[in-house]
Amino acid sequence: MIVAAGRGTRFGGEVPKQYRRLGGFPVLRHSVSTFLRHPKIDHLRVVIHRDDRGLHDEAVEGLRVEAPINGGVTRQDSVRLGLESLETLSPETVLIHDAARPFIDAGTIGRTVECLASSEGAVVAIPVVDTLKRTEDGRVGSTVDRAGLFRAQTPQGFRYQPILAAHRAAIGHALTDDAAVAEAAGFAVSLVEGSEANFKITTEDDLVRAERQLAGSGTIRVGSGFDVHAFGVGDHVWLAGVKVDHTRGLLGHSDADVGLHALTDALLGAIGAGDIGNHFPDSDERWRGASSDRFLAHAGDLVTGRGGAVLHVDLTLICEAPKIGPYRAAMVGRVAEILGLPAACVSVKATTTEGLGFTGRGEGIAGQAVATVRLPS
Repeated sequence: MIVAAGRGTRFGGEVPKQYRRLGGFPVLRHSVSTFLRHPKIDHLRVVIHRDDRGLHDEAVEGLRVEAPINGGVTRQDSVRLGLESLETLSPETVLIHDAARPFIDAGTIGRTVECLASSEGAVVAIPVVDTLKRTEDGRVGSTVDRAGLFRAQTPQGFRYQPILAAHRAAIGHALTDDAAVAEAAGFAVSLVEGSEANFKITTEDDLVRAERQLAGSGTIRVGSGFDVHAFGVGDHVWLAGVKVDHTRGLLGHSDADVGLHALTDALLGAIGAGDIGNHFPDSDERWRGASSDRFLAHAGDLVTGRGGAVLHVDLTLICEAPKIGPYRAAMVGRVAEILGLPAACVSVKATTTEGLGFTGRGEGIAGQAVATVRLPS
């Protein structure tokens, strides 16, 4: 469960910090994507402010998340309402994460989940290394012993039913985090190793720091793909995942979608994972007549499985007919859906060869694609 119901009063601006852009994507999308890629996460729900449904939907466009739930006046209220909304799912454990921490990593998620096998609660934290001073009237009053002090982060994980009961019992009490709610209920809460990279975006300076961290946290790769299929008997073609009426069909072992095939090869090329024929050979009967969205989804999963992210894809369809314009928006939407991308990160174009070559003679259709991905350094 990701808590994104705050208004970010310390941050300023018209858009709450969790929806500000970081590396071209809303801050919220970064953490949502990381949790969804983790094999230990079965469901994900975001708790939002009632006025932010449009911002939420844009931020998670194409991602497989549960419908959001409206939060309350305080973070504590929002978490309780979010937990109550999960009752129909009957989870065994739940992780609670702040949307303003976009750099949560798979290792930290895994350690938190593993900790819950032997503990009622788990809080991600890092030791305090700076000297602490207590002030009195604006002056240093005393030095605080930092031994045994930790800075709490998120996610914080708990057995579901106990933390739900603890939050209900804590209504009216101003507690600073979910671990404090658990402590008040008498839970044994264990510490899980956190990371300085998992910081919380609170101010504009934090967003600048986040942009720097993101820029230095990975390698940008670009891959290209190209595919051709000849026309044959039929009354439609599949292009970029969309059924297009036509006087002929396309010949191929699968559904012969040149657009999705080119995009698949572009993604595979960006991560050095061979080509579509390596993964889905035409000698394998499993792929006869197969829908090519499976191929593109596989390539996208290979990127995210390496801890990477697809940033943008650009497809050009080359043919004299059929006309692509009436279907372009649907194609953009379908590709975005398959890869879990915002529509703004997908480009679909069409061109002709002015009557030249096999496409100019109407013998077939070609697709050319470029994909940009970010991989961990």
